Amino acid sequence: MTLQKGTTYIYTHACSEDERSLCALEMRSLFGVASQSNVLESLVKIDPSRSPFIKERIAVIYKSESLEDLFIKVETLQLSGATFKVNYVKNSGQAKGEHAGFEKRRAIERELGLHINGIADLRQPDRQFGVINVNDIWVFGEYVKSEAVWFRHQQKPNGYSTALSTRVARAVVNIAVPNPNGIKAIDPCCGIGTVLVEARSMGIDMVGSDRNQLILPGARENMMHFGLSCKINLADIRDITSNYDVAIIDLPYNLCSVITPEEQLEMLQSARWFANKVVVVTVEPIDEILLKAGFSIIDRAVAKKGLFIREVIVCN
Repeated sequence: MTLQKGTTYIYTHACSEDERSLCALEMRSLFGVASQSNVLESLVKIDPSRSPFIKERIAVIYKSESLEDLFIKVETLQLSGATFKVNYVKNSGQAKGEHAGFEKRRAIERELGLHINGIADLRQPDRQFGVINVNDIWVFGEYVKSEAVWFRHQQKPNGYSTALSTRVARAVVNIAVPNPNGIKAIDPCCGIGTVLVEARSMGIDMVGSDRNQLILPGARENMMHFGLSCKINLADIRDITSNYDVAIIDLPYNLCSVITPEEQLEMLQSARWFANKVVVVTVEPIDEILLKAGFSIIDRAVAKKGLFIREVIVCN
């Protein structure tokens, strides 16, 4: 990564090898580009807690080619009596041997703190700052650490053996709705409500529906368990008449929900009429049916868990 003029935010992210494809698609959706390293530079401001892959965000204040110059620059920082803490952000994309060890990282934090005109507070600071080295450029700015909201959602009252994991569901929601402002979304095969919980926890205007009346009470209980609200209706996807900006469709595939290619086509044709954009999650090849339903495939990824593979396909 090369720092460019006008840089606003620096993000770090991490994922397993099985998640790499899904992580890249989420990055393309949120930022318009996927970084080849664990560091991404963007003018786009995203709450890092939205993503299961983003670790932290630095809003750039100063950049410098040397630490000595950075020390001078931070002396001009105006805190207006606020306490602060400095966090050294590790860049795992740096070449081997260029990583700062623990003692060096703490020394840089301390030295920066000594040059900031304010009171350090390591426990409950009013403001947090981050420092990171990216391709021999030192970057300093406001620091926000990601909170693993999706992890807490694993402890929901009702589960479903074939439901998406909360981590994958959260990424899929970000892929479908990168900018929630003014967006109306639907999960028309919502099942136990895994996608709905992630979407509503991010403040996304999403409703759910499912034709299986036995599963809907569990979905509603899951929402209430986390203090969330969402309209969840008993409805077949083929009977939806309202219009939405985007739909997330996790196609049924377990032994109790076997659907034929003809039924898949009917479901997707219905979605083609009530949603402008559709993100389909599938465990079997679906391209031919998507094209037959009138969709254009604009991006895709795979989400792996061992030998089990799902495809996430973005369509217009």
